[in-house]
Amino acid sequence: MSITIEKILAASSATARGQPTQLSTDPKGERIAYASGKSIFVRSIDNPSDSKQYTGHTAQTTVARFSPSGFYIASGDVSGSVRVWDSIEAVNTKGEYHIISGRINDIAWDGDSQRIIAVGDGRERFGHAITADSGNSVGEVSGHSKVINAVAIRPLRPLRAATVSDDMAMCFLHGAPFKFNSKSTGLHKGFVLGTAFSPDGNTLVTVGADKRIQLYDGKTGEPTKSIGEGEHTGSIFSVSWSKDSKKFVTASADQTVKLWDVETGKATQTWRFGGEGGVSVPDQQVGVVWPHGRSDGLIISLSLGGDLNYLIEGNPNPIKVVQGHNKSITALGVGSDDKGQTLWTGSFDGRVCNWDITSGVGTVVDGQSHTNQVTEFASSTGRAYSVGWDDTLRVVDESANTFAGETQKLSAQPKGVASADGRVYVATIDGVEIYIKDQLAGKLDIPDSQPTSIAAQGPLVAVGLSNNAVRLYKVDSGNKLTQSHEAKNSTAQISALAFSKDGSLLAAGNTAGKIYAYKTGGLEVATDRWSAHTGRVTSIAWNEAGTHAVSGALDTNVFVWSLAKPGSRVKALNAHKDGVNGVAWVDGGKKVASTGGDAAIKIWNVADLQ
Repeated sequence: MSITIEKILAASSATARGQPTQLSTDPKGERIAYASGKSIFVRSIDNPSDSKQYTGHTAQTTVARFSPSGFYIASGDVSGSVRVWDSIEAVNTKGEYHIISGRINDIAWDGDSQRIIAVGDGRERFGHAITADSGNSVGEVSGHSKVINAVAIRPLRPLRAATVSDDMAMCFLHGAPFKFNSKSTGLHKGFVLGTAFSPDGNTLVTVGADKRIQLYDGKTGEPTKSIGEGEHTGSIFSVSWSKDSKKFVTASADQTVKLWDVETGKATQTWRFGGEGGVSVPDQQVGVVWPHGRSDGLIISLSLGGDLNYLIEGNPNPIKVVQGHNKSITALGVGSDDKGQTLWTGSFDGRVCNWDITSGVGTVVDGQSHTNQVTEFASSTGRAYSVGWDDTLRVVDESANTFAGETQKLSAQPKGVASADGRVYVATIDGVEIYIKDQLAGKLDIPDSQPTSIAAQGPLVAVGLSNNAVRLYKVDSGNKLTQSHEAKNSTAQISALAFSKDGSLLAAGNTAGKIYAYKTGGLEVATDRWSAHTGRVTSIAWNEAGTHAVSGALDTNVFVWSLAKPGSRVKALNAHKDGVNGVAWVDGGKKVASTGGDAAIKIWNVADLQ
């Protein structure tokens, strides 16, 4: 047996309100890099489902920048460390350098891909200039009294650099080695959030929270003119130049992206997101990049909600929107058609997405979603059911990809949901609620222990309890549940349950990482040797034949188990940073999908099952 990664459906970029988010593209305009969680994702622009994940950082990542050569990426995190690594495979780290004591806000490369300047929030200094290959100092970043938000290095010689800060100033550095030359104050009346040199090195631009766009001479750092007075009505977060240095594009909190002509100082095009008139906070534009090396003039902007919008000059609407999760994914479900081509995912912030496995495209489900963590999915005949910590059961119409019908308020916090034979069972901390056609049809109170998980198949319903027991119930035509068996083998709380397709086997995983497989006839143990996880088992799924099961746990690993040979298992170690939260068999049982704390979905090829 073997398990190998087939593809990564990447998380969307992490964003923060009122803060710019840096996007970066390679010199050919083929790939985009951004930070999300503790990872950096490098995605193909034309085929976003083709992506690489760099997991070298141990803290939340904040920024990633391609070198002008395209072979390296420098990325920073909240602990103040910068890592330089190869951009092709996203595995080999060239160097790790500790720059400042706080968050890295931005990184810039010089034109030779030799030096980098990293800036951010520190105690004794707000940034530093180093060589990319050895971390040797090549100058200092000084002149600011508050946190530095962005940095830019002139791509040509003579080397110049600009840093902008919350102290409302722009400092101009001469290099190399980089040292303070001059400071422009009094132009911006608010935090300065973004800066960029034009590719020909003649012009420097700064943008800020005071909605001002200021231009400077690129060689001397002298302010030349301010443009676009009164155009943007919100903070401007980000700016990016076109390849010919004649135009640039800005992204703002007023939900717009504007294209500017430098000669005339006029906005030649405006894209507005989130409909006309209304204020929609998730549609604030917090980042923008104009990839060089492309012939189609594509511009990519980032919404606060995490969506990447593909814009083209002359077209008023985005030609494509790339969606996904940017918070930990807490639930994973498979579409009801049993073909294993669609997945449902729900995240910590209540966002629910539907994924097409073949194309790798994710779409956010329309309508009133959960307002809090999504706990679990179940699906049957064209509908998906989800429960969340907002104590509701919601129904998704699969074909329309929208939340349909009534939202059912649950009597207590849900621990799981399962569906079988037209009934939907919700396990809450008080007991089990039974729904038929979205109406409450029955209820079973469990006074002696709290349910922790639930599974259903045919007339059988299994409930895992906090007193380490697994109880098997049978449902009758009057929607009453009667207990038939109980198993008390487990030494820890039951945390995950799954029936095989024919209902003859039941797998139960516990918080200590051990999985028991039972025969459902009388809950006799089929095997108790599936014990390799070292953390809480969060999810188990059987294949079609009921011969193998896959499991994921908080120890970040995914295991595929064999019932016939319990000792022979295959593992995917460190499948998801911060733990695996869901696993499923997809594509007719040939592949496994997993998801977890890194907000990405991974599809694994499983071969030679024995």
